[in-house]
Amino acid sequence: MGGISIWQLVIIAVIVILLFGTKKLRNLGSDLGSAVKGFKKAVSDEDKADKEKDALTDNSAENVNADAKEKDKV
Repeated sequence: MGGISIWQLVIIAVIVILLFGTKKLRNLGSDLGSAVKGFKKAVSDEDKADKEKDALTDNSAENVNADAKEKDKV
């Protein structure tokens, strides 16, 4: 009760294919796929940039600590 059966999905798919045509649906799927790929690439590039930024921050913090220790020795 209240669920969508497989037959209802098939009828909806047939209506959509009749309205838009297979060529338009194929183009829409291709565009959607490339948009998802672009989004995933942007997210992974941002993660890499964040990791590099963190690594640079860690290295600069270590350099500051090393400089402070040398100043204490002098």
